Amino acid sequence: MTAVRSGPAFSVHDIPFSTRGSWFDISPVVAEKTYAEDLHLVSHQNGMHAVLRLVPLGAATGERIEARVETTPGLLSWISAGGRIDLSYESPDTVRLRGSGLGISVDAAAQTLTPFSGTYFFRDPAADAHVFTSYETGRRYRVTVLSGTAAGTPGTQTLGSGLRGLAMAAEADGYWEIAIEELDTARPPYTSSATFDAIVESARTSFADFVDQVAPWRSSDTPAAELAAYVVWSATVRPAGLVTRPAVLMSKHWMDKVWSWDHCFNALALAPGCPDLALDQFALPFDHQDDSGALPDSVTHSEVLHNFVKPPIHGWTFGHLRRRLPTPPGPAELAETYDRLERWTDFWLTARRAPGADLPHYQHGNDSGWDNATTFDPERVIETADLAAFLVLQLRELAHLATALDKPDEARRWTHKAEETQAALLDQLWDTDRFVARGADTGDTWSSSSLLDLMPVVLGEHLPGHVSSTLADHIKAHLTPYGLATELPTSPHYLADGYWRGPIWAPATVLIEDGLRRAGHERLADDISARFRALCETHGFAENFDALTGTGLRDRAYTWTASSYLLLAEAHAHRDAR
Repeated sequence: MTAVRSGPAFSVHDIPFSTRGSWFDISPVVAEKTYAEDLHLVSHQNGMHAVLRLVPLGAATGERIEARVETTPGLLSWISAGGRIDLSYESPDTVRLRGSGLGISVDAAAQTLTPFSGTYFFRDPAADAHVFTSYETGRRYRVTVLSGTAAGTPGTQTLGSGLRGLAMAAEADGYWEIAIEELDTARPPYTSSATFDAIVESARTSFADFVDQVAPWRSSDTPAAELAAYVVWSATVRPAGLVTRPAVLMSKHWMDKVWSWDHCFNALALAPGCPDLALDQFALPFDHQDDSGALPDSVTHSEVLHNFVKPPIHGWTFGHLRRRLPTPPGPAELAETYDRLERWTDFWLTARRAPGADLPHYQHGNDSGWDNATTFDPERVIETADLAAFLVLQLRELAHLATALDKPDEARRWTHKAEETQAALLDQLWDTDRFVARGADTGDTWSSSSLLDLMPVVLGEHLPGHVSSTLADHIKAHLTPYGLATELPTSPHYLADGYWRGPIWAPATVLIEDGLRRAGHERLADDISARFRALCETHGFAENFDALTGTGLRDRAYTWTASSYLLLAEAHAHRDAR
């Protein structure tokens, strides 16, 4: 029998331990930028909530003991000189734990129970198990002892404040084992015929199969491919609540949502190997498209936000997606996407164009995805060149779809609108050697040192040669040893951890690299790709990165970063093979 690969080791402080489909993870990250001393079971139903604290206990004292944590896909372990505890996912809602030489305390993370918050703890005699019920998640967490001895169950049926939990004693000459389930109201008592070792092997096989699907091209030249795949695999949740499809969250840390442009990069990375999952990623925000045609800002388990939108990169995305899928979408899929993209485009052409205006506008930096970019410093309600460029590509994709659906009149209409919008972009926002932004109310124009002003390079082959060459020259000025700084490092507004005012971001990198390559600036595109890949291989898959040191910033397990690495690494591998 061939041994199953264990997969890459990683730090649980950076990347949560989880499995595809699960709504909870095991991590010390219990809130935004907040690290606990111990690992917790953290659920992402009804928000991000640390529910249970998992504490290794010494055999002699039964007290908390220091233990190092080792993690690979499929297995998390606490290890000390006296023994070890292993944890693995049996299914998306169930983990099994096994210990030898160490005990464990499974405690409610919240020590105070009120009529509206906290965790209640009791023994369920029907299931012969102990149950934690969480107000925050609205779910129950059932602990079943499979072997060994429960050393104590403090706080059973206790109200108010106090320690609540179950402690397993260290076994002197054998193992103890428990199962922890996340469930709704009730289910039959836990039973399983699978051994712990079989569960670990199954989890590792599941991940290994996923890697082979999404990164069959990987080699020593793309050393971070397996870890990137793990970030995506482990952040995937099953449909629940307002999440209508299997979804790749941006993270199983605090960025536990699907934003309506982030999802595009995950869809593209998954397309060749997991086409159904890829199409689900693309479609999910459209399931919540409102009557105006707008997409929500974000979707998560119990919340859909419409106070902002995100940029219309979906035409660009679907054009690439169609070409990356192993089987092209059929007429029914094309027709549904055409209708959704048409409504999304009409939103920008109606609700987001002032009377008499040729170009649409953002109402806030959040609409652009570049929340605090310096482009928005003079005014917030502005016409920008990136928005017009994305809309041109979306209009062109609508023309392609109309042709495929045998709608020649509509194809001509969309093509004309794309040409009209691009002409307005160049006539009204191109100023000698740069694009400017314009206030939708005031008509004032300005330029900035933000990389956002250079995003129209995404038009690629559609740009006049002198415009794309000028943009390429300006883009070079944003290159640091690690990639594209979102604000010129020489700018007085540059901030090392300034969100979109300096740090390197994956989506800007992928969009610009693609536009440069299509415009014929392949050497610069190659350079940008190489620097970003090296950045991820050294510093992981953070939400963004310090442009001058490469250090990962903010959320350290961000799926659009991992997916962007997979996209660029795959393209590099294929170019190398030619």
